[in-house]
Formats: sequence, C-alpha cells, structure tokens
Amino acid sequence: MAKVAFLGLGVMGFPMAGHLAAKGHEVTVYNRTPAKAAAWVARHGGRAAATPREAA
Repeated sequence: MAKVAFLGLGVMGFPMAGHLAAKGHEVTVYNRTPAKAAAWVARHGGRAAATPREAA
C-alpha cells in the first residue's frame, strides 16, 4: 500500500487517518499537540512525526 502523511488530528482528521491505516496504508501523523498524535499511534499503529516536514 501507499505511504501517507496525515496532518491534523482534529474531530475529522483523527478518524480519517484511522480509516487509512485500517485499509493497510503506512500512515505517519502530525498534530501540533504531540499528545494527540501519540494517542492516535497507540490506537491505530503507524508513527508520529515531530514536524510536518518529517511526516512528509
């Protein structure tokens, strides 16, 4: 599958990134609040990036 960078894990972004991960994509997430990105990784796998550039 594809490598995907997902920026922004708000009300819509968190589940949207989760759907991509569930379909088998390799997802790297970035959120300006690192704890939200860490929560996403704990729930869906993938990895969190410290900056948008690192995610991309």
